[in-house]
Amino acid sequence: MKHPPDDIDIELRMLVEAVYLKYNYDFRDYTGASQKRRVLVALREMECATVSELQAKVLHQPEAFARLLQYLTIPVTEMFRDPEYHAALRSQVVPHLSTYPSLKLWVAGCSTGEEVYSLAILLHEEGLLERSIIYATDINPESLEAARRGVFPLDRMRLYTENYQKAGGKRAFSDYYTAAYGGALFERYLVENVTFADHSLATDTVFSETHFISCRNVMIYFNRRLQNRVLGLFHDSLCHRGFMALGSKESIDFSTYANRFESVARRERIFRKAGQ
Repeated sequence: MKHPPDDIDIELRMLVEAVYLKYNYDFRDYTGASQKRRVLVALREMECATVSELQAKVLHQPEAFARLLQYLTIPVTEMFRDPEYHAALRSQVVPHLSTYPSLKLWVAGCSTGEEVYSLAILLHEEGLLERSIIYATDINPESLEAARRGVFPLDRMRLYTENYQKAGGKRAFSDYYTAAYGGALFERYLVENVTFADHSLATDTVFSETHFISCRNVMIYFNRRLQNRVLGLFHDSLCHRGFMALGSKESIDFSTYANRFESVARRERIFRKAGQ
């Protein structure tokens, strides 16, 4: 016998529906457990007794929605995260990318930019950055602004340096940043060809003829329906035989698009659009 949903689950559905109708941010197909956890944190921090009270505040105070958005899109990222993935990218994807006279790459769900700067450094070291256009997209305006600034905590540089070295970095990692503004300011040439843009994987459309798409540790928060939508978006965005990279806990198995991609590096979750 199916049990009726708890009051809080009903309130959560109403909250995400209200957010969609009022602000056109679509969280309706995000997985319930992680979303519930994040909203409960927001309740405490925003001093609301119930989700319904939070909903009322968000509907009538745009600044409250901006604050809630920070909890719904908590960034968990680091530069050269999963070094073995970046090493595989360098050895198994870059040789193919280097055959194109110009490149379009898309970092979807770029958060605060660590993945973007990691990719830019890798492309720079392989002589591809100057002929690359990178689209870095996210639904969180504050995260996008942080990515544009390119200032990261100084106390993270030791970890980022270790990751970079394990990923096959070719220089001193400190060559890419200067201590400034109480943090590490990364070189501006790394993002000269980067377009930072607001884009929702739940509602927006493709970036056509893209050679490489990175969307790592984003789809784990989506239900199966939204995962299928996103994989279709990426399939349609990629050029013939383009590449796609997912996070270490993400898979295309059992999806509608499982047969439309070939595995390039299975453990590192790098795929290639199947030939037509």
